[in-house]
Amino acid sequence: MTTPATPSALIAQVVADHEADLVALRRDLHAHPELSWAEHRTTDVVAAGLEASGWRIQRLSPAGLVADLGTGERTVGLRADLDALPVQEVSEDPWRSTLPGVAHACGHDVHTSALVGAAHALARVHAVGELGGRVRLFFQPAEEVMPGGAVHLMGLGVLDGVERVFALHCDPGVDVGQVGLRLGPLTSAADRIEIRLEGTGGHTSRPHLTGDLTFALAKVTTELPAILSRRLDPRSGVSVVWGMVAAGSAPNVIPDHGVLAGTVRILDAVAWAECEKLVRELVHEIVRPYGVTAHLDYQRGVPPVVNESLSNRILAEAVTEVLGPDGQVTAPQSLGGEDFGWYLDQVPGAMMRLGTRTPGGPTYDLHQGNLHIDERAITIGARLMAEAAWRALRA
Repeated sequence: MTTPATPSALIAQVVADHEADLVALRRDLHAHPELSWAEHRTTDVVAAGLEASGWRIQRLSPAGLVADLGTGERTVGLRADLDALPVQEVSEDPWRSTLPGVAHACGHDVHTSALVGAAHALARVHAVGELGGRVRLFFQPAEEVMPGGAVHLMGLGVLDGVERVFALHCDPGVDVGQVGLRLGPLTSAADRIEIRLEGTGGHTSRPHLTGDLTFALAKVTTELPAILSRRLDPRSGVSVVWGMVAAGSAPNVIPDHGVLAGTVRILDAVAWAECEKLVRELVHEIVRPYGVTAHLDYQRGVPPVVNESLSNRILAEAVTEVLGPDGQVTAPQSLGGEDFGWYLDQVPGAMMRLGTRTPGGPTYDLHQGNLHIDERAITIGARLMAEAAWRALRA
């Protein structure tokens, strides 16, 4: 077979040659999902797929791997996440999850398969002397938990020498054959908060003789989001949403304890740095008049994903090469959290939204048991990741 004239054409050819294998890989991973920090089989499967292509593999503990290819001073990173979710799949596909209560409901099986495809293509580009530097692949465990696998990998030094890093994420709201890009904030910071109130308790006929804990809990529920929206820059997009409120067991008893838990999401990194201290101050101020005590557990999760200008432009060029001038759409900002933001806190880079919806078909949602992926997205993602790495080494 004649070697194509350009690296872009070679990438396209190699990915096309591996299309059936990549779809089979995705289906295998989908049928055997593994939760965060337990992606042992997934790591084995990925390693086997890379070894034949000449990548230098470093397996990580407890799961995941890093792989390097090429030589030179410049290194570009590409990241995929490996973990599934504790979600029951609702599907009749032959490759549906074989593990009850666990499913690839966020598309990480697609991310992983696409990066394996990119690895095959980049190995061929390197073999013909056109890589022009080094590429490092991060097959990262535990994206779905806080603080997440990115922090673990960074602690192992995976970013050492990396000058730019890229990732993709499935978007079931975008048609296959299109990719969402956005300069600046793409996702939000995501923190978890739990507030426990304690008081004396008592009879509802005598609230003046107790700390009215339920009333105080209700005040925190409504006032903390409202006050934060006035104390932080409104352009930061702060959002406090409660997922659990619990207190009491009888209608005529003021309880002596209660709990409130939820998430704090912010689009701006500066406001995120200020938020925890402000939340702690405000909670104590809100409950002080009611004679109860607040205990706050604030867990910082992930920073926002902020796409850097040059990196975003490299992705745009890759999209045009792979999908043509109509392949790019504007990705909306999301209040979802993504631990890829930790990498971008250290080095420039960007994330793209890979369209996975069948044109004219229904729109599914991530983290749901009925998520359906148009598998044509796998080879598109593989080409985009390989193309972005090759172009970044020349930027």
